[in-house]
Amino acid sequence: MIREQIYTKVAALYCDENGDKAQAESITEDILALIEKWRGSAPQYPQWVDQTTSYLITYGDSFSRQGEPTLQTMKCFADKYLKDAISNIHILPMFPYTSDDGFSVVDYRKVDENLGDWTELNALADNFDLMYDCVINHISKSSDWFQGFLAGDEAYQDYFVVSDPELDYSSVTRPRALPLLTPFTKANGETTHVWTTFSDDQIDINFRSPKVLLESIDILLMYAANGGRSVRLDAIGFIWKVLNTSCIHLPEAHEIIKLWRIVLDEVMPGSLLITETNVPHKENISYFGDGDEAHMVYQFPLPPLTLHAFLCQDSQVLTEWAKGLTVEAMASLQEGRKTTYFNFLASHDGIGVRPTEGILTNDDRQMMCEQVERKGGRVNYKDNGDGTQSPYELNINYLSAITEPEDDVATKADKFLAAQAILLSFVGVPAVYYHSLLGSENDVQGMVESGINRRINREKFELENLEAELAESGSLRNRIYTEMVRLLALRKQQTAFAPTSMQQVLELSPQLFGLQRGEGEESIRFVVNLSATTQEVSLLAGGRDLISGHEFAAQFTLNPYQFVWLAN
Repeated sequence: MIREQIYTKVAALYCDENGDKAQAESITEDILALIEKWRGSAPQYPQWVDQTTSYLITYGDSFSRQGEPTLQTMKCFADKYLKDAISNIHILPMFPYTSDDGFSVVDYRKVDENLGDWTELNALADNFDLMYDCVINHISKSSDWFQGFLAGDEAYQDYFVVSDPELDYSSVTRPRALPLLTPFTKANGETTHVWTTFSDDQIDINFRSPKVLLESIDILLMYAANGGRSVRLDAIGFIWKVLNTSCIHLPEAHEIIKLWRIVLDEVMPGSLLITETNVPHKENISYFGDGDEAHMVYQFPLPPLTLHAFLCQDSQVLTEWAKGLTVEAMASLQEGRKTTYFNFLASHDGIGVRPTEGILTNDDRQMMCEQVERKGGRVNYKDNGDGTQSPYELNINYLSAITEPEDDVATKADKFLAAQAILLSFVGVPAVYYHSLLGSENDVQGMVESGINRRINREKFELENLEAELAESGSLRNRIYTEMVRLLALRKQQTAFAPTSMQQVLELSPQLFGLQRGEGEESIRFVVNLSATTQEVSLLAGGRDLISGHEFAAQFTLNPYQFVWLAN
């Protein structure tokens, strides 16, 4: 059965119209050998996710202490500050790298020596499931793979996408306003042009080579065997190129992910594939396939739509989008699929603008860009291929985006926690960026000194200083961390927040947003006030607020930015 499943996918990728079955059979045998190599090497992972599942998104060196590897410091931080609230830790690329804060990987199989090694990661996995990044669309130009290619090593000659710069590339989707092809001089003096979708230090890998496919499978299984229950597939929509197409979301990219899932399900049941595709919603959810592709997809519209709702103090756009999302989610559950949304508001990247296409107007997006720049953030643009550019992402700390610079500490905490409550209530699995858990604001100095817009939200901590700030009663860090941990711990106890639980959008006034999760006695109604004024709420019945412990009648008032989880 497994052999047939693998052969079908391999044949779809590597058999031409003449049907080279021998090659497909050979690749299948190689994949089966990798399955046997790694079988039995992973921990016993749970079979699926539930309301106790949550993620912290962080870098491997976000926390440091003199004289020890940063991954060891992270374990100390996590065991002390996360254990009752967070179940999974997503460690952004922890490999040797040359640029892009880790996303230009030199060696997929090594841990950056500045962080530690696999020993520290396996120790961290004692109390947490981990998520690793598989940055398999591209690799550093300093990697052995690419240096071997330039040196003429036959082993690597088909590992990269070589192309003629005179051809027409106008149809290719460009995520950044940078050249698509970069020239390099090989050891024999020949100049060759290779695809560099993201930068000239991030060389696109050629999945038309079966050797690359086999490398990717071995790497994925290695990660899962070393505590990486979840694997984030970075920029995965770009991994297959066909000239005169958009070169994103091509059928072959989907087939490769389906093949990876077949292999992981066979070798390490309970492993999870999460696709990262910062694109409009319909394209994004295509990576669910028919329940046979990604286990989770990043919920990219949620961050910009939540921000839009708070900037406008109006939930109407968010509410209408959530209604459509609910229909999709419930249909998936009825079909018995093991798929759900990976929900987040903030991450190491900016707030994506493209996912709002077809949801927000150009005027809405322009308003958000202006507000972000007014609050000290920046806007990154993408090349549209016709000589024009459009906003791609908003670079700003999410707390700084939601709040006003002149707000006092209490107001900042109230606004930000109200936004986080939306994240924690939505159908799917919540993922909290470490700066959101810790109540950080814009790191303007880090952005300006580095010249990298995204550094505004990537500040690193010396653990002793951070602990002192967290212990300061009434401080912004203390208020937000304390309440976030309490909400996450409370959420874990409610089966209504399981990804398999029903979601219904409540019909409320524009200044309010509400959801019902679950059914019957286990259901919870979530209502949040998005505005700076007191709002009247009218529901069919009252209930006990799990957050405050107070009883609420069917009609009640919410203070500015107040929210409730009402249980029957």
